Amino acid sequence: MHYQWDFLFLLRYAPLFWRGVLVTLAYTGGTIFLGLILGLLVGLGRLSKSKLVNIPLIAFIEVFRCTPLLVQIVWCYYALPVLLGIQIPATAAAVLTLSCYTGAFYAEIFRGGIVSIETGQWDAARALGLSRWTMMRRVILPQAVRRMIPPFVNQSITQLKNTSLVSTIAVPDLLYQGTLVTADTYRPLEVYTVVAVIYFVLLFPSTMLAQWYERRLAAKR
Repeated sequence: MHYQWDFLFLLRYAPLFWRGVLVTLAYTGGTIFLGLILGLLVGLGRLSKSKLVNIPLIAFIEVFRCTPLLVQIVWCYYALPVLLGIQIPATAAAVLTLSCYTGAFYAEIFRGGIVSIETGQWDAARALGLSRWTMMRRVILPQAVRRMIPPFVNQSITQLKNTSLVSTIAVPDLLYQGTLVTADTYRPLEVYTVVAVIYFVLLFPSTMLAQWYERRLAAKR
């Protein structure tokens, strides 16, 4: 059967799509910010030689890295309230899960970037009599950050795609708005095609920026 494509009817739903885009970007930006803070704290904690510090942090990282994000979102929204005995709003469950998920990946990026600095740099900083904090701030981190940026950008791009999963708990992001439009029009082909195009428009410039920076970093090396 020949399908008759029609995108014009979607113009009257433009406000819903715009609202979904804003919610998606808000969740992406907010959870990236929270994830960076969490990742920095966990990543620095992973540098400790104490097992009492490392074991819980490793457990946190591996739990969030080794289980599907969709399962984490559903568990946080439906199961965690049962354990805590309180109701958790969908927005709070989404922010908590996305922040912890990306924070686990950021933590390994922080740790990997710091430990990748050559031993000579650490020895030279110690020879100058710098305290550990001063050594990290002035010698190690400035070099490590340059190596961290490409994986940070890639993980942040992935985070924007990950936000689409919060639609499963009725957070009104772009995909959820598309689902509402589909339920109202019974035209899933056009609706989800437009949703996919919007995601592409949001993500493609970031992907190109990440590739440009990686080439620039490689050229400097």
